[in-house]
Amino acid sequence: MRELTRGGAQDTTRAGQGTPEAHERAVRPTASSARVPQPVAKPPPAGGPAEAGPSDHGPALRDDQSIALGTPHPTAPEGARPGRRRRRVLRWTAVTLAVLILGTAGTGYLYYRHLNGNIQKRALDLGDVVVAEPTPNAAGQTPLNILVIGSDARDTEENRELGGARETFGSAPLADVQMLVHLSADRTNMSVVSMPRDTLVHIPRCTDPEDGTVYPAGDSRTMANQSLGHGGPGCTVATWQRLTGIRVDHFVMVDFAGVVSMADAVGGVPVCVDAPILSRDARGHGSGLKLDEGTHDIQGEQALQWLRTRYGFEDGSDLARAKAQHMYMSAMIRRLRENATLSNPDKLRRLAEEATRALTVDPDLGSVKKLYDLSTELRRVEPERITMTTMPNRYVGHRVEPTEEAEQLFRLIREDVPLDGAGRETAPPASPASAPETDAEAPSTAPDPDDAERSAADEDIAVLVRDGTGTADPGAGDGRADAITKALADRGFRRAVADPTGAEEEPWTVVHHPSAEERADALRVAEVLGIPSNAVRSSPEVSGITLTVGADWREDTVYPKAEGGGAAPDSVEALNGADTDACMRVDPAFSWS
Repeated sequence: MRELTRGGAQDTTRAGQGTPEAHERAVRPTASSARVPQPVAKPPPAGGPAEAGPSDHGPALRDDQSIALGTPHPTAPEGARPGRRRRRVLRWTAVTLAVLILGTAGTGYLYYRHLNGNIQKRALDLGDVVVAEPTPNAAGQTPLNILVIGSDARDTEENRELGGARETFGSAPLADVQMLVHLSADRTNMSVVSMPRDTLVHIPRCTDPEDGTVYPAGDSRTMANQSLGHGGPGCTVATWQRLTGIRVDHFVMVDFAGVVSMADAVGGVPVCVDAPILSRDARGHGSGLKLDEGTHDIQGEQALQWLRTRYGFEDGSDLARAKAQHMYMSAMIRRLRENATLSNPDKLRRLAEEATRALTVDPDLGSVKKLYDLSTELRRVEPERITMTTMPNRYVGHRVEPTEEAEQLFRLIREDVPLDGAGRETAPPASPASAPETDAEAPSTAPDPDDAERSAADEDIAVLVRDGTGTADPGAGDGRADAITKALADRGFRRAVADPTGAEEEPWTVVHHPSAEERADALRVAEVLGIPSNAVRSSPEVSGITLTVGADWREDTVYPKAEGGGAAPDSVEALNGADTDACMRVDPAFSWS
């Protein structure tokens, strides 16, 4: 994947004000300003104004229209007197400069609008599960979560040619790359967590805002990448929020053609393999990636092949592919930070063009200025404080599912804990992403006292307890649902009942409520059992307070406290953003000499 566009665009409608030097600054970007360059109009020929009409890159001028400021027109009579020529030059320079300032200002604005028009926008969240905004830390800062989605859509001729698999033309797109980018509240560190495309999840109910199609929630788990076909990227966002309890603020989606164009625009991305690789088996399966041993700058279609390669990397699984994607993304971030060629206006213009054409984003991110502001936030993090990893998982047949350590990882993200374990003592504390609003100076996972005061009396709160641990037979009478129901009754919840039908296995415990009116009651149930408030979520799929006991709570009647809390779980294989020695291990069966 890639870092967001590093260029922005300024509104140059005021560029005509001030001195020529001010104008020069307004229309000619520099490496320090990192703005999208505005096309500089050339002065018109003698005898007529500059041609009107914007284009993608500003007005098109002929070679014979290139006239240096402060010099006489080449067709001036040989016998013209010097004094008259000087006056004519001064008049010409003044008129030309005025036209240049005013004309370029208008063209710059049109170019800015052109770049904005390149960006496609889709709804952020198509689901019904409500995840509250994060509570600011002591400094008033909040974390930022962006979901990066790679689509395998074959919806254009270019995507069809790049993606192959002609049998999938016209079918629903799949979200084959899913990475959650978490930017800490204090902007000192960044965590990137990938979810394998074949992770088994519950896709929530999603509604396509374009045609009103309603995709009901599935009764069973299905592959996470299918969420994109349930109305668009907003359903992938909803699926992540349901699974993790992490509020997603923005998404950025790119397709095959976008990957190719972005890799070309930045001039290539360095990657490494520990042996020669050819990702193609005897039946023709594979991305076609072919590289010699060592480090290579890849771009264009070869960059897409790297990101799609599974056959040939390590064990040939989607987990190995995610690791390769982390290496690529990490290297692209470093390249964008270090690449001096981005001070070149033509290079910067091309990057702005390709990035805006490549992206589909949510409406709140749908302008060059907003993308530039976001990229500025992301650039504040040094590569040494960037940690990339994959959600802990285990195999279920040929698919994978989250493990208990996945919840530990997600909890660290919700609590804004850096995955590299650094800065925990000095960073301002932050409450979980989905916690209700509390005093900013004393963040806590405990329910908001005001909400607790508005809850009904314990004996009047009806609670349905379901066993989602996967450890008891439905109706056996001795499962976790019965144990937790008894614990609630002992604490005064007389209307708590166990669901005799059981529930499908859930990786962690959650308390659902059907509407905002019941949230205070749900928080009260969570408080009594020690369940963190970020596990309290709204869902239209329940008719009352419903507690599902997950696989993370198989013992005792008080929810276990989080362990660790200073770094990613031990089983997580993390990549540091400053690691330039990382190299993909090649399966000998896909090597060559």
